[in-house]
Amino acid sequence: HAYLFTGPRGTGKTSAAKIFAKAINCHHSVDGEPCNECENCRAITEGRLNDVIEIDAASNNGVEEIRDIRDKAKYAPTQADYKVYIIDEVHMLSTGAFNALLKTLEEPPQNVIFILATTEPHKIPLTIISRTQRFDFKRIKIEDMVEHMQEILAEMEILYDIEALYTVAQAAEGGMRDALSILDQAISFSEGHVKVADAIAVTGSLTNEMMDQYLTACFKGRVEAALEVLESLLREGKESQRLIENLLLYCRDLLMYQQAPALLKEKKGHVTAAFTELSKEYAAEKIYAAIAILSDTQNEIRFTNHPNIYLEVATVKLAGSQIDVPASASSKRTDASSSQEITQLIGQVEALQIQVHSLQQQMDKAPDVKTVSAADQVKPNKPVYSKSEYRVPTELVYQVLEIATKEYMHKVKEVWPDVLQLLSVSQRAMIRACTPVAAGAEGLVLTFEYEILCQRATADTELQAAMSSGLERLIGYHPKIICIPEEAWGDLRQTFIQENRESLKEAETKQTAAEKQGEESRRSEDLVVDEALGMFGAESVEIRED
Repeated sequence: HAYLFTGPRGTGKTSAAKIFAKAINCHHSVDGEPCNECENCRAITEGRLNDVIEIDAASNNGVEEIRDIRDKAKYAPTQADYKVYIIDEVHMLSTGAFNALLKTLEEPPQNVIFILATTEPHKIPLTIISRTQRFDFKRIKIEDMVEHMQEILAEMEILYDIEALYTVAQAAEGGMRDALSILDQAISFSEGHVKVADAIAVTGSLTNEMMDQYLTACFKGRVEAALEVLESLLREGKESQRLIENLLLYCRDLLMYQQAPALLKEKKGHVTAAFTELSKEYAAEKIYAAIAILSDTQNEIRFTNHPNIYLEVATVKLAGSQIDVPASASSKRTDASSSQEITQLIGQVEALQIQVHSLQQQMDKAPDVKTVSAADQVKPNKPVYSKSEYRVPTELVYQVLEIATKEYMHKVKEVWPDVLQLLSVSQRAMIRACTPVAAGAEGLVLTFEYEILCQRATADTELQAAMSSGLERLIGYHPKIICIPEEAWGDLRQTFIQENRESLKEAETKQTAAEKQGEESRRSEDLVVDEALGMFGAESVEIRED
C-alpha cells in the first residue's frame, strides 16, 4: 500500500510513479505493462484523472494538508480501480505532518496506494520508512544518456556532434532530466546543428583544447604560461568548482588511457591528439601528484569566498611539482642500470666495513677516551629544521626582530593589498599565500604557507625588488625582504624572546619610564593652567601650545 522511491534528481522517480499508477489501473495491460491507449492511461498521461493525485511536499508540508489527504483517502476511487497519491520531495514534510501521515500508513484504506518520492531519504523518520517498500533509483550511465539523446535528435532531424552529447551527459551528472534540459538549451543556441561549442557555452565546461593547454603548461613547469591560461578561463566566467571538476576528470582520463585506451575511447567518443601526447609523455606518478593537488584545492574552495586564490596557488604547485619523469623512461629505469647500481652498492658496503674495522682498532688502543653522555651534550640555542630542505635565514630574521616596531608593521599591513596590485599576475599568485609578520627600518619578514612558494620567492630577485619599490612608492619604506616558512616563525620568535629577555625587559622599562615622565609633565602643565584660570579668569587667559 506504500512505496518509497529514492535516488538523485532527474533519475525518473516521479515518472516511474505515474507509470506505476497506469499499470495498476490499466484494464488492457500486457505482462504488467500499460497499453497507453485506454481512457485511464490517457487521463493519467494528461493529468486529468481525479484518482491519481500528485502533491508537492515542498509547498504543502503542513499538518492540515496531510489531514486533508487522510480524510479524502477514506473515499473509494471514482473512475480507476486504485486511488494513487504521489507525494514528491516527501522529506520536506514537517514533524507534525509525518505523524499525521503515519496514522494513515498504519491503517491504510482499501484500494489506496501511496508513492513517496525523495532525494534525501535520511531525513524521513524510520517509522515511515519501515511501513513502505523502498526502491533506490541509480544515476544513469553517460553512454545510456548519449544514446537516448541521439534518438531524440534523430527524431527531431537535428544534426549533432557526438562530443557535444558527451559534454552534455557529463554535465548532467547522471540525471536524464538535467541532460534533456541542457540539450534543449544547446539546441536553441545552435542553428540546426548541435556543436561542441554550444554544449560548452551552455554547461560552462572547459574545452579539451583549454585543458590540454593548461595541463601542458603545468606539467612542463611553465608557471607564467599556466597562470595566464587560468586567468583567461576565469575571465570567460568559468566557475571555480566546475573548472576543478573538469581538470580532475581530465587527469582521470589520462590514467585510464594509459591502462585501457579502447575503453576510454568508447566512453568519451573522441580523444584529441594533444591528450594522447600528454598520456604518453608523462608517467602515472606525475598524474597522481596532479590529482592530489586538485583534490585538496577542491576541498579548500568549498569553504572560502576567494576561490581564485586557491586556484592560482594550485597552478603554481602543479607547475612546481618535482615529479618530472617521462612515462617511457620510468619503464626502463630498473632494467638499464640495475647491474651497475648493484656493483656500486657492493663496493660502498665493502669500503664502509673497512672503515668500521679500523675505527674499532683505534678504540681498542685508546681505552681512556671518555664517552659523552646525552646529558653532557650541548643543546643548540637556535631551532634546527631538519625536515625541510629550505635553509631558514635565522640570523637575518633576528636582525629584523631586534629593530622591529609596531609602527612599521601597522604601515605595511595598511598598504599590503595595494602592494599586491602593483605586482604581475605570477608574482601576485605567489605572494597571496604569504603574511607580513615583522617589520623594522631595514627589513621585512614574510611567512609563507607553502614551502615551495617560500623557496621561489627567496630566489626571485625581481619579485623582491618589485615589493620593495612598491612599499617605497606607497609609504617611503624600502626594506630587505626575508622569506621563511610559516611553521618556522613560531619557534624563531620564541627563541628570540628567550635569548633577549633581559634587553627586551630593559627596553620595555625605558619605554614605561618615558611614558610616566611624559604623563607627569602633562599633569604639571595642567596644574599651572588651572591655577592661571583661577587667578585671572577664563576670559583673560589664552593657552598656547609650545
